[in-house]
Amino acid sequence: MGDLLAPDLGLTVWTIVTFLCLVGILKAFAWGPLLKSIDEREARLKADREGAEKARAEAERIQKELEAQLSGVQAKSKELLAAATKDGEALRAKLKAEAEADAAAIKAKTTLELANEKEKLVGELRKEVTSLSVLAAEKLLRKSVDDGVQKSVLDGFFKDLDSAKKAGSN
Repeated sequence: MGDLLAPDLGLTVWTIVTFLCLVGILKAFAWGPLLKSIDEREARLKADREGAEKARAEAERIQKELEAQLSGVQAKSKELLAAATKDGEALRAKLKAEAEADAAAIKAKTTLELANEKEKLVGELRKEVTSLSVLAAEKLLRKSVDDGVQKSVLDGFFKDLDSAKKAGSN
């Protein structure tokens, strides 16, 4: 233990020389490549960080553009929907007006046809009544007008009227 507290001068010199040689060898072969790899790693990390910041900035820019485009598309879709609704309402109104005009035309045509048919039937009825009246008058004028004759003439008239109706309906 005493040797440790009283070092030998030769041993101390050789220890220092050995240490300096080791430092020189480490500097030549280890520190240079080690510092070079540390510098390269630092540069790579710095480049990666700058690339990430650029990518983030680009992503934010793209996101803002997409949001602007999306709002534009939403506005355009609202405009198109409003235009389609307006066109649909106009078409519905047009079709309704056309249907009402067609209905009015059909009603007018039907009314006219009914009036013509009524006039035709009234004319036919008048002709029939006239011919029956003439027939009844002829029969009354041929015979005397006592009660028995009148009754037989009226009965004959009604029979002729029924037979004429039956012949006219067939």
